[in-house]
Amino acid sequence: MQVLYLFILAIPIACASWTVTHEDIFREFHDVCLTRCTTSRYMGTRKFFYLFTCEYCFSHYVTVVVLIIARYQLLFPDWRGYLIAGFSLVWVANIYMAIFGRLRLDLRKERAEIEAEETALARQSPPPAAARR
Repeated sequence: MQVLYLFILAIPIACASWTVTHEDIFREFHDVCLTRCTTSRYMGTRKFFYLFTCEYCFSHYVTVVVLIIARYQLLFPDWRGYLIAGFSLVWVANIYMAIFGRLRLDLRKERAEIEAEETALARQSPPPAAARR
């Protein structure tokens, strides 16, 4: 059951991490964080704002919240179980995000190819008879 929980709990971690770091709903927040993590004078400030631009980094913090809420432990019933569960959840969540990122990239590539083909066909086809008059 613990392994099943591992794969299930990694889903909301991946979802929250990806949404905050990549999706348009957080675009303005992401842009502010990206600016601050590259232009701040202080290393601590740069690292703090970088956290919100990297799905891998952010997934660690989302995992801590999920571990507190779910009280999920893996293999051991003490602090070691939380430690192993934390790193395992981050690992599985990042596999999910890598798969999702790859799927999005493939979809974007297919859409671009279809659009290029449609544009090429539109240029090759003769204008309709009504348009020639």
